[in-house]
Amino acid sequence: MLVSFVIPCYHSEQTLGAVVAEIDGTMNTMPEYTWEIICVNDGTPNACWKKIQELCAEKPDSRHGICLAKNFGQHAALMAGLHAAKGDRIVCLDDDGQTPANEVGRLLCAIDRGADVVYAKYEHKQHSGFRNWGSQVNEAMLHQMLGKPKELYVSSYFAMRRYVLKEVLRYENSYPYLIGLVLRTTTNVVNVPVDHRKRTVGTSGYTLGKLFSLWMNGFTAFSIKPLRIATVVGSVSAVVGFLYGIYTIVKRLVNPNVPVGFSALMSAIVFFGGMTILMVGLAGEYIGRTYISVNSAPQYVVRETTEKGVDEQ
Repeated sequence: MLVSFVIPCYHSEQTLGAVVAEIDGTMNTMPEYTWEIICVNDGTPNACWKKIQELCAEKPDSRHGICLAKNFGQHAALMAGLHAAKGDRIVCLDDDGQTPANEVGRLLCAIDRGADVVYAKYEHKQHSGFRNWGSQVNEAMLHQMLGKPKELYVSSYFAMRRYVLKEVLRYENSYPYLIGLVLRTTTNVVNVPVDHRKRTVGTSGYTLGKLFSLWMNGFTAFSIKPLRIATVVGSVSAVVGFLYGIYTIVKRLVNPNVPVGFSALMSAIVFFGGMTILMVGLAGEYIGRTYISVNSAPQYVVRETTEKGVDEQ
């Protein structure tokens, strides 16, 4: 049975070699599997791509490299690698060594026991406080917006069956978001516990801006709940404004000498004006993303590969 390892790479020339070596060493102890490794350079400078080329040249039959024309983001890089994957089982993991490749057997075992998708669950994450906070926010928003089961933990280290991959690859629009594609395909998703390592080189490439952009990709592409929330908030605001207007009129009739407060008027204007702009902006976000998708903006663009036969998307 062939296992395809997909690794999105971003400034990982110092760590990628160890990750690839660990995959080979682990899979050599599992004779029931054969494997391939697909490394996707997500628009980083030449050093990372050269490292991928070197690794692929060592074992060209089982290692493949894809270089994207610019930085399209982790999920777009994953989609590029998934399009090239030929395995019966697909495993996605990070390039920094924090996701333990030597524990891939736990993920594959859960697949063999009947799961469609398996996510690694970390008891003690070795990320920074900022990244851990971002993960907690992401978990809560996935539960509320995409209907993710509350007990399910999602991470960047996961395995899936081939049929799930085929369904994921049906998504051809811009702004791919893997967990959204998985959740709309199957509910047979489980967790397995694995250790999470400390980062030994460099820092995380995720900034607050990138995390926010990732959240927007997921929620605007796979859920209309933000629009429904906007409708509810707008309705509540309108009711509050109407009641406040009645209160002001009654107060004026009861006591004509009571001045109408300028500050109250301005606060109401600012509040409702801000809410209006927020709702219009949210609707514009959906319209803009629809416009970009209709114009066939690519998920990613392949500049070159280490082999022939990998189509550019």
